[in-house]
Amino acid sequence: MPWKATTTMEQKIEFICEWRTGKYTITELCKNFGISRPTAYKLISRFENQGYDGLKEQSRAPREHPNATGENIVKAIIKLKAKYPRWGAKKIRILLFNDFNKEIVPSVVTVHNILKKNGLVCPQKRMRRVKPVFPIFDPKSCNEVWSADYKGKFLMGNKIYCHPLTIADSKSRFLFTAKGHYKENLKSAKTEFTKVFRKYGMPKQIHTDNGSPFGSVRAIQRYTQLSYWFIELGITPVFSDPAHPEQNGRHERMHRDLKAACARPSAYDLKAQQRRLNHFVKEYNHIRPHEALGMKTPASVHNFETRPFPEKTPLFDYDLDHKVLKVTQNGAIRWRSYYWVYLTSALKGKYVGIQNLGNGIWKVFYRNVFLGFFNENELRNKKTNIRLETNLV
Repeated sequence: MPWKATTTMEQKIEFICEWRTGKYTITELCKNFGISRPTAYKLISRFENQGYDGLKEQSRAPREHPNATGENIVKAIIKLKAKYPRWGAKKIRILLFNDFNKEIVPSVVTVHNILKKNGLVCPQKRMRRVKPVFPIFDPKSCNEVWSADYKGKFLMGNKIYCHPLTIADSKSRFLFTAKGHYKENLKSAKTEFTKVFRKYGMPKQIHTDNGSPFGSVRAIQRYTQLSYWFIELGITPVFSDPAHPEQNGRHERMHRDLKAACARPSAYDLKAQQRRLNHFVKEYNHIRPHEALGMKTPASVHNFETRPFPEKTPLFDYDLDHKVLKVTQNGAIRWRSYYWVYLTSALKGKYVGIQNLGNGIWKVFYRNVFLGFFNENELRNKKTNIRLETNLV
């Protein structure tokens, strides 16, 4: 009789037991169990080589596949993953084209399956689907907008905090620098910006958050001393909305990779930490493929032609209809010899332009950048000092 689906293993064992008695020929056994002679000989061969375990159901998958990935490519994939453990299948596949012809490079899915088969894929947590947020400053060309920020501080081995300053082009994602500092202050930031400007030139805008030393939510237009220095160089400071880092998501995404590469674990001191940061910058710019760039590297996309950095602050002439006043050491301008209009201490010693709009309303500029309004009638009526307003009521 033919094999029964529910008792296949029992039938096979019974067949072997009958065969081992030597009372029946192969032809008789095949007739009784309803199987062919090749099947009978195959079962006997498996039993002789493996015992009863050889009677278990065998995989029907082909032992060799004509389209299987070559062993040399599999080894290359595993080697690249060991070298760049934070990279996924897409980026590793791009690097395979450097050593193999494109006809034999496997697909992204195949590369992922090879990594998964070798235990090199970490399962990711399922993220809650949220409404996508697009950057509020989306440049169309390189050097139109640069982004800058201090990556969140982390402890080094000597128990001192490292504060990495990062500056990148928002279009090409080219990372100009990742400089470790002990503190987030004006002097450190300005020194590194000067170094970058001298080497790479200057952008039209610089996009930052509202943290020190980049911006201040309590200051006029959120400008700080660093912001006014940018303005003097012909660079317009632009800011994300307060408490909205996702508006500069491309820079924050880079920070995630930097933290994984340089802060987990961190180095012992700042000198050793800076070597890690420099290595990350080189890898990020010249080796790591970027999905937003069509799997190209930032260095291959970035345009290095831009405005040169002036070693001396350029002079600026206000229009003839502007009244030019100097900001005193207390951050205010003297008005009509008796009153004061407070601006900001970040402008002390500098000259602002005042434009008359009529009805006692004056518009205040620093160079070509609008700061705010003030109403001289309030000074005369209240006989008191006032602060600059950004909006007319």
